[in-house]
Amino acid sequence: MSNSSLASVTTDLIESYGNTAKNVINACRVGNERVAGFMDERWESAVMASGKRLTAEVRTNALAVQKKFSGYYIKGIAVSTQGADTAVSRTVELAAKGVQKMAANAARFEKSTGVTALNQLAAAAVPAAQAVSNVVTRIEKKSDELVQTVSGKKADVNAAVAKRVTPSRKARAAKAA
Repeated sequence: MSNSSLASVTTDLIESYGNTAKNVINACRVGNERVAGFMDERWESAVMASGKRLTAEVRTNALAVQKKFSGYYIKGIAVSTQGADTAVSRTVELAAKGVQKMAANAARFEKSTGVTALNQLAAAAVPAAQAVSNVVTRIEKKSDELVQTVSGKKADVNAAVAKRVTPSRKARAAKAA
């Protein structure tokens, strides 16, 4: 049924948007961690450049305080990006469930009324949805390259994956409805 095909393409599109969002979040995290590292280096070189103007104890304390602040900053970045990552994952999951539910309801509506307009509309929309999906997939790949550029290495990004509706789950949903 084309409605199911449209649902699959739409679900893939949602996943791709989710992966792009996760790549941007990861780029922000990695970039901020690098900035913190650069700040630590600059602070250390400034403290060491002060030479005899500061006592050894003051230099040690200045470096320790900077490391403490830097640690808080990095922890704050980690917590906020993890929260954003979780929000994206949950949004992708819920959106995919909504698409699958909509497809199931459309099929049920057509079966009960005998009107096939939704099926025809879905068949007509599939090529456009696939074209958009191709563009979004390219954007996703570029966002992955952005993360690699910012981090200077291949970054680990947890892909945003929508849970697929299996035939058995569809049957249970239809039976419950």
